[in-house]
Amino acid sequence: MASGFFALLDDIAAIMDDVAVMSKLAAKKTAGILGDDLAVNAEKASGFISSRELPVLWAIAKGSFINKVIILPIAFLLSAFLPIAVVIILVLGGLYLAYEGAEKIFEYFFPHEHFKHEISLEPLTEEQILAFEKDKIKSAIVTDFILSVEIVIIALGTVIGKPISSQIMVVTIIAIIATVGVYGIVALIVRMDEVGLKLMQLSSKEKSFSKTLGNILVQALPKVIKSLSVIGTIALLLVAGGIFVHNIDFLHGVLPQLPSIVTEFIVGLVIGGLVLGTVNLFKKIIGKK
Repeated sequence: MASGFFALLDDIAAIMDDVAVMSKLAAKKTAGILGDDLAVNAEKASGFISSRELPVLWAIAKGSFINKVIILPIAFLLSAFLPIAVVIILVLGGLYLAYEGAEKIFEYFFPHEHFKHEISLEPLTEEQILAFEKDKIKSAIVTDFILSVEIVIIALGTVIGKPISSQIMVVTIIAIIATVGVYGIVALIVRMDEVGLKLMQLSSKEKSFSKTLGNILVQALPKVIKSLSVIGTIALLLVAGGIFVHNIDFLHGVLPQLPSIVTEFIVGLVIGGLVLGTVNLFKKIIGKK
């Protein structure tokens, strides 16, 4: 009886060792997309007044968790019974990401008229602030859903052929890391100024280390937030381009003379521009009618 119990413990330990090794491999495979996820979500979570940053980020994080709860069982079922559906979902998600990235670039060079009229020195009402938050949270959760699908599918691809129990454990671990890790880091980024102010208040000396570091953090936050907008846009196009290049056959060998990261960005930008043009044309047709 005792020997059977210890044999069971040995089996469990062996399984956990395998899961740890596979999780490490899956983490390496998804590192790039996790970095893109961080940049995109940090940009999405910025732009709010200080007191609303963490509540908004918490709302996005909860939406991200719900996304993972929806995606994981569907991914396991589709991978087992209808693998072609996984590719179709990835490509459709890539179209959305490419469209969003191309739209950001287009709006930078050609701002919408309604955006120009919205610029005002008057403070926003509470209703306007809540509406702004709601729209940005919704957009962030939709983008997170597509990035989460990509993360889950890449992680799942590293454990294909393994027992279903190992697949579930490994992919679930990666999904948890993608949620807790990414949004934890985003929370630190958006609260840099608060941390800086606290450090500045620790010492009354003008040239103390804490005051110098705090001042650096306070001054760096606007630059970080501004750069995240650019990085997030590039990340959207890179992720989209990577989806197209890896899942659409005739794009596999496109622009072989260029580094893969450049190729993926160009493909994402071109396809995003085509989708943006199609959407804008459709809007004009609907508007005329």
